[in-house]
Amino acid sequence: MKVTGVLPLFLPLCRRLWPGRIAGLSVALLKATALEAAILAGHLLLYPTGLVQERRAALPAGDGTDPAAEGTARLPVRSGPPVVLLHGFIDNRSVFVLLRRSLVQHGRQRVESLNYSPLTCDIRAAAELLGRHIEEICERTGNTRVDIVGHSLGGLIARYYVQCLGGDLRVRMLVTLGTPHAGTRVAPLANAHPIVRQMRPGSEVIEELSRPAPGCRTRFVSFWSDLDSLMVPLETACLEHPDLDAQNVRVTGIGHLALPVHPAVATGIREALDSAQPGDRLADGLTVA
Repeated sequence: MKVTGVLPLFLPLCRRLWPGRIAGLSVALLKATALEAAILAGHLLLYPTGLVQERRAALPAGDGTDPAAEGTARLPVRSGPPVVLLHGFIDNRSVFVLLRRSLVQHGRQRVESLNYSPLTCDIRAAAELLGRHIEEICERTGNTRVDIVGHSLGGLIARYYVQCLGGDLRVRMLVTLGTPHAGTRVAPLANAHPIVRQMRPGSEVIEELSRPAPGCRTRFVSFWSDLDSLMVPLETACLEHPDLDAQNVRVTGIGHLALPVHPAVATGIREALDSAQPGDRLADGLTVA
């Protein structure tokens, strides 16, 4: 979530700055809000660079070269499936510039960013499109499975693909960043947009995702922030489902926009992707100074 979510990002700060409450203002909240503002400004500058869908050339199986990262110093190539990055609401692949670079520098063989249209009005349709993209990636790269990192709405689209469209056959691990797994109540006036209504608690999409999912083969890691003003309540970004192999990692000290950008979160994402075997667990908390 980006452009239409700007105002809600700063409402918590405004409420705390109301006369009579200045004394109780949280320094952590001030820092997080300043960081959100800086990230938003930078992302607005980068936004035009991500409007066009990424062009990918076929690579020989086992070739770790990522053309988009040529000239970037990298650690030795790690084994593992391609990593697919999926952005949030009214956003594009430019949000992942720093995360992509971090993954490539640390040896990820292939990292691909996908755009879906800003006019997308249905999570189900976007999940079907994601499925077609992933089939194309698997065919082109010679891999049978991929990992996905989804920010905000992107994580919900990817989860719908995995849970409801058989995507667990293709997705080894799904990492979500600030995704409203149980629906968010933020910005009621945004209900005019149909995809926002689908992200509300009790929507048909959220209800479908709460249904049994026996035998799901995908592992889930959900990063959620204690200062994420777009998740109302905050815990809606936690993934709780009895049939899913899911771990929730609390991030302390940053907001919604920083989740796909902050280097500490990038480290956590890399650790999650490297621990995709059953029984592997990450630390349950991540504190950002």
